[in-house]
Amino acid sequence: MYQDETLVCKDCGQEFVFTAGEQEFYAERGFENKPLRCRDCRNARKNGGVAKPQREMFVAVCASCGKEARVPFKPREDRPVYCSECFAKMREE
Repeated sequence: MYQDETLVCKDCGQEFVFTAGEQEFYAERGFENKPLRCRDCRNARKNGGVAKPQREMFVAVCASCGKEARVPFKPREDRPVYCSECFAKMREE
């Protein structure tokens, strides 16, 4: 009865699929209008209205164990960088 339908998000302009299952769910609940926003934009509106941008992560080598560490800041040559395990150990001490 229902078929997947491609819609365009009114916030970000990206295409998204309004699946047959979602259409059936909407019909069961008595919703008459199709969704205007993609799932990410709907969630962003629910969580304060603004989508959080993805945080840029940088790769560094842990100064303690030598493993690869991903950090949310650009490492500097004059400061050591630690992986999450080594950083947690240092905080406990």
